Amino acid sequence: MRVELYLLVWSVALTLAQCLIAVVGAMQQVGLPTLVGNREGLPAITGWAGRAERAHRNMLQSLVLFTGLVLVAQATGKFDATTALGAQLFFWARLAYAAVYIIGLPWIRTGVWAISVLGLVLIFIRLV
Repeated sequence: MRVELYLLVWSVALTLAQCLIAVVGAMQQVGLPTLVGNREGLPAITGWAGRAERAHRNMLQSLVLFTGLVLVAQATGKFDATTALGAQLFFWARLAYAAVYIIGLPWIRTGVWAISVLGLVLIFIRLV
């Protein structure tokens, strides 16, 4: 399997892990009965749990873009060193982003986010 597809699979695993971390954090703050309810009037999730939830939502948005680019590269046979580098930058930056966001380091978070976007741009440039 090409590295880009491999990293797409691992990006899905990372997204799931981020979901589970966010759920654990929310459960610690509001309790399981509140979370399994209809979530009407759910209090704001704050602190590391809130950051985990926001990091997860951001990953979902980014994963859609990464998935589209990798699948188009696969369909058109345009995988090369540039797309591999783009996929690696995306995945490792997204992994760092999750950790940095949960810890709460805003400037570093923005920097690693920018690196993940650079990974997307590299794949995009190869496709156009």
